[in-house]
Amino acid sequence: MKKLHFLKFLAVAILVAGVNQSCTDLEEKLFDQVTPDNYFKTNEELITGLGSAYTALYSIGNHGGFMSSNEVSSDEIMIPQRGQDWFDGGVWLRQHRHEWTVEEPHLNGSWTTLYGGINTCNRLIAQFQELGNPVTEPFIGELKVLRALWYYWALDMFGNIPLSTDFKDTSLPATSSREQVFNFIVNELRTEVPKLSKAVDATTYGRMNFYAGQALLAKLYLNAEVFTGKPQWAQAVAACDEIINSGAYSLEGNYFNNFNVNNGGSREAILAVPYDEIFARGFNLSQMTLHYGSQDTWNLTAQPWNGYCTLQEFYNSYEDKDLRKGVYGNQKIRGNFHAGPQYRVDGVTPILDGGAEAADPDGQTLVFTPQINEHFPNALRQAGARVGKFEFKIGGLPEMSNDFPIFRYADILLMKAEALWRQNPADQVALSLVNQIRARAGIDPYTSLTAQNLLAERGREMFYENHRRNDLIRFGKFNDAWDFKPASAAFRNIFPIPLQQLNANKNLKQNPGY
Repeated sequence: MKKLHFLKFLAVAILVAGVNQSCTDLEEKLFDQVTPDNYFKTNEELITGLGSAYTALYSIGNHGGFMSSNEVSSDEIMIPQRGQDWFDGGVWLRQHRHEWTVEEPHLNGSWTTLYGGINTCNRLIAQFQELGNPVTEPFIGELKVLRALWYYWALDMFGNIPLSTDFKDTSLPATSSREQVFNFIVNELRTEVPKLSKAVDATTYGRMNFYAGQALLAKLYLNAEVFTGKPQWAQAVAACDEIINSGAYSLEGNYFNNFNVNNGGSREAILAVPYDEIFARGFNLSQMTLHYGSQDTWNLTAQPWNGYCTLQEFYNSYEDKDLRKGVYGNQKIRGNFHAGPQYRVDGVTPILDGGAEAADPDGQTLVFTPQINEHFPNALRQAGARVGKFEFKIGGLPEMSNDFPIFRYADILLMKAEALWRQNPADQVALSLVNQIRARAGIDPYTSLTAQNLLAERGREMFYENHRRNDLIRFGKFNDAWDFKPASAAFRNIFPIPLQQLNANKNLKQNPGY
């Protein structure tokens, strides 16, 4: 598997992180035999050092932080309050309804995750630069491109944010405008991405290579109008073409090959987080979305939490013949959703939900109903189709081994199509690109593209890959009313700078509306 090379240097990342953090006090006995001065000498040692820069990405798949904040604020994922379960102080109810406050713990957690990733990159860049070794130059460029990814996510979520690139600068940075941050990221990528490797193999899997950098540029250009008020559609097309014309990636014949337990060989994965249930933990979707009784469907080693589900309207946006949807009541056929009656691992014996709070009109037989009776306080325990996109392993641990795609080739095709369509709604290349995606899903081609069907197709293809909030904002739909959510004000398009961060840094300026 491609991920093995990544896991090799990940295994010692914690040790190296400790070494790096101790570099100002070389008298500590724990680290006095291994220091940046005598360790970062070879390519292998430098690659190992990069591990601490990438390990922060493993938090993406967890409940409660960066990805949860984005997904639950969109129209594809919600966490209802199911009686005594999932109230959690109302944080996820507020997130769904766009009523979050400056004190939300998950937003502060998102901020600290993003800036933790930035700070680790800054630290390693400073240490590699101090070595003055030409061998370090490619790794410094890679770290700058990885830092740009963290800054892109922070820009997307929080808008006006502080820029910090000097690890030794202990002053408190002031807030920079969204346009300033955008320009910084783009200029950094233009400079550094051409220096990165174009290899697409075990040496670059799970790491920033040339094509991952181009995918990040494409994302920035696609959202340039939102971030700066100035569209850059042609630049988005050019970045996508760097990937498409390389021939290094292609659509998988089977959509779900991208999300299997062992998906490290996906031809679509441009940048992925290579999870492993033992060595690289953090992806616990099975725990987050499945019902308590679903433990018996996959013989899971731990009982799930019965939380995350999709909205009925989003579930219904798929045609029944869409291969991505799945088949109601048939758990043996892969789908983006698990819906309908649920069975034990044999696929025949019904699972019963006998809890005192079940009170489901379908009775004690566990049936995932696309309809959700209410948001709170007593959503039925069986309500909501569950996230089934990523394969759940029979006998699986709470942590999953499925790699999570940050940039995927299908998204590149859809981004190029959208950028072409924005310039010319009748563009036939744009139409053909979208229809490639639809053909794989087994559904009829579009005869023309509209804002509505383009956004809908992005939603169906990219479901639960952390793109939906971003897409809704770009298409002007994030503030619309949907199931259990009233229309929201435009200032909600960016999250507030968390109160904890404002208290810690008086140079920060809160976003408008908060």
